[in-house]
Amino acid sequence: MGANNGKQYGSEGKGSSSISSDISSSTDHTPTKAPKNVATTEGLDSSTRTLSTPSPGLILPSKSSSLSSPALSSNGHETNSSSSSSAPAETVAVIHPQPGTHTRSRQKSHHLAPIDLLPDHTLLQVFSHLPTNQLCRCARVCRRWYNVAWDPRLWGTVRLTGELLHADRAIRVLTHRLCQDTPNVCLTLETVMVNGCKRLTDRGLHVVAQCCPELRRLEVAGCYNISNEAVFEVVSRCPNLEHLNLSGCSKVTCISLTQEASLQLSPLHGQQISIHYLDMTDCFSLEDEGLRTIASHCPRLTHLYLRRCTRLTDEALRHLALHCPSIRELSLSDCRLVGDFGLREVARLEGCLRYLSVAHCTRITDVGMRYVARYCPRLRYLNARGCEGLTDHGLSHLARSCPKLKSLDVGKCPLVSDSGLEQLAMYCQGLRRVSLRACESVTGRGLKALAANCCELQLLNVQDCEVSPEALRFVRRHCRRCVIEHTNPAFY
Repeated sequence: MGANNGKQYGSEGKGSSSISSDISSSTDHTPTKAPKNVATTEGLDSSTRTLSTPSPGLILPSKSSSLSSPALSSNGHETNSSSSSSAPAETVAVIHPQPGTHTRSRQKSHHLAPIDLLPDHTLLQVFSHLPTNQLCRCARVCRRWYNVAWDPRLWGTVRLTGELLHADRAIRVLTHRLCQDTPNVCLTLETVMVNGCKRLTDRGLHVVAQCCPELRRLEVAGCYNISNEAVFEVVSRCPNLEHLNLSGCSKVTCISLTQEASLQLSPLHGQQISIHYLDMTDCFSLEDEGLRTIASHCPRLTHLYLRRCTRLTDEALRHLALHCPSIRELSLSDCRLVGDFGLREVARLEGCLRYLSVAHCTRITDVGMRYVARYCPRLRYLNARGCEGLTDHGLSHLARSCPKLKSLDVGKCPLVSDSGLEQLAMYCQGLRRVSLRACESVTGRGLKALAANCCELQLLNVQDCEVSPEALRFVRRHCRRCVIEHTNPAFY
């Protein structure tokens, strides 16, 4: 029986060893070998591993006054309690086995490591906090850990990181192991995060698309070797995909279904993709045509981030507003070709928009802000840093129409002054975060108005502003929880 158990463990350890070495190759160049076969004895659970050295905390010191059963002397003869009273206090008490139980197996039960005493459900809870590579290493410790580590409940998420990681091979080995119970399909895996793995290619994403039909979240940020073909296959084969992060994937130009998937869809469903969250930051190849394709295929979008997509223009935003009316968060930071006309189209997302970032969109002026103020009354967050055409007039329209504004960044807007801040203080008293960095026209008068009316203020950035220490002390007195970021050496 012991030989059979050892053989079975050895085969399992070899498989997990291969998986662990594939996943941790970038950080561990000397992977630990799988444990050798462990001989088991009669009376012990075959899945329990014994240690050759007992734990000091598990050794029971003998007490002659409390021992009613005879002990064994060093020569093997029985002695009574009176003769054993002179033995040293460190003598180990030997508990006699029950009838029908082997003495050696009873002794080994006291030699288990403390972690081996944990029940499986507790060990499962511990393993649930480990990253993917550490979980694979735990599967190489013993057969019991192997069985617990590969419990399907631990494999709803796979996280892989590292520039030198062979991501394609790691994904192939992992999915192969997870598909053992359900051949060719992994029904438990819902989240795959492979951020910063430069060796991830289309081959790795093809494996994900083929083996993970229940995928809901995919993050491949910084994996610049993947292309449209692999992304199309993932969104076509994973109908439940809701969260897609492609930031830094410079070869991706749009999101669409494959031609085969489009032909299989019924006219009732059209060519819709169920993605709600899409991040295409730093996708430099994204152009207007690509954004039009995204808008027509992803009508359920609620969060869209297009930071530093420098080829986008106002024309593409018209299609976005027409096909994706449910967008709540939109980032167009550093899209320098976007101007007031684009903001007018964005404002057509009437009643839904809560978060808007147009930082460093230098073509935006008060005209665009008036459209936003008019059609987006529920706006909570606005980042207009570096929009040099924004003045107090645009800020006044925003303050009067968006009373629920919580966070505002108008740094590096030289035409914003105390008058605009007074309007904000009057109508947006729920403001919590305000950045006025490098606003040259802002003085202590505007800050005092903010502090007196916006008692919930938590962050105020006035770096590179000409404000007096007295005004900063006024803010600190009236907004005690506010963190003030400044460059005034006289204020402390």
